[in-house]
Amino acid sequence: MSTINPTHHTEFEPEYHKETPVREKELLMGVIGLEHGHIYPMCHGMKEAGATIRWVFDEDPKKLNAFQKIFPEAEAANSLSQILEDKSVKLVSSAAIPSKRCEIGLQVLDSEKHFFSAKAPFTTIEQLRQAEKKVQETGFNWAVFYSERLQVECANFAEQLINKGAIGNVVQVLGMGPHRLNVKQRPEWFFWKKSYGGIISDIGSHQIEQFLWFTGAQDATILSSTVQNNTQPDFPEFEDYGDCHLIGDNGAVHYFRIDWFTPDGLSNWGDGRTFILGTDGYIELRKFVDITEQSIGERLYLVNHGGEKKYDVSGKVGFPYFYQLAHDVINNTSMAMPQKHTFKAAELSLLAQQKAQY
Repeated sequence: MSTINPTHHTEFEPEYHKETPVREKELLMGVIGLEHGHIYPMCHGMKEAGATIRWVFDEDPKKLNAFQKIFPEAEAANSLSQILEDKSVKLVSSAAIPSKRCEIGLQVLDSEKHFFSAKAPFTTIEQLRQAEKKVQETGFNWAVFYSERLQVECANFAEQLINKGAIGNVVQVLGMGPHRLNVKQRPEWFFWKKSYGGIISDIGSHQIEQFLWFTGAQDATILSSTVQNNTQPDFPEFEDYGDCHLIGDNGAVHYFRIDWFTPDGLSNWGDGRTFILGTDGYIELRKFVDITEQSIGERLYLVNHGGEKKYDVSGKVGFPYFYQLAHDVINNTSMAMPQKHTFKAAELSLLAQQKAQY
């Protein structure tokens, strides 16, 4: 009986993650800081996984009212302390101004709760070291929402294909993360480096996290990085372009480009793509849009010795991360994403930002 070589066929099918939500009222969560829209998919994902949003706090009443229209079950807290003092709350999520996320997380862990941060979780290496120390002291999780992998079904399918040997051993990951600026809709802090950290430590963290995950690298060396400001002379600290070249401790190579140049004619906020090169094939992810095909995204292209195939995986894979994180909180485990991996992605993006030539 012959054994089929996975690199000699493309007849793979995406496997839907049949995850079990936590029991009703078993996981109560609070929300602190509504500065970035990522807080909405973070909360939707956790709610789908069975969590109950107990509290929400933000100093801006408009943001607070908008949040409660989507999550009416969330009661407005009078202060951060009110949420931290509620012993029934086990998880706190935050999308505050990036430079403030670390301090919130430190207080959350001190109050014996787990923390779920939007990216970028830190704006300085010093903040990262504080977080690492606090996790070691308390034993609570510091989770980060690296959404460009965690909330993209074709990225989850790519992981399945890699694990099945569909492209052999991963040699290189090429990432492109363009975003639309919408300059008039951005708050002032968005343009000041002290607040947002820089383009590589911010949206570049998505790219580095994916590289580590898809290749299995535990660490990497930054070979080069670049940042530029081409279009915003009124905001000299803002960076609208960045790139980085890394090599993993296992020999895998990574290059990514990120920018704020998405033209108005694109039907989506950004044509995010990832190319994964293996020894026996390659994968292309068209995450959010497949241009000229009127696609909303979630397309995966596979090429190996067996041929070429296009997959539309929308609704066929799911988002297991939120379910795994919910159970991690209940069981005090770290199965959704190892803490070391979470922090390493942040560390490398901060180091690449520091090293960047302008």
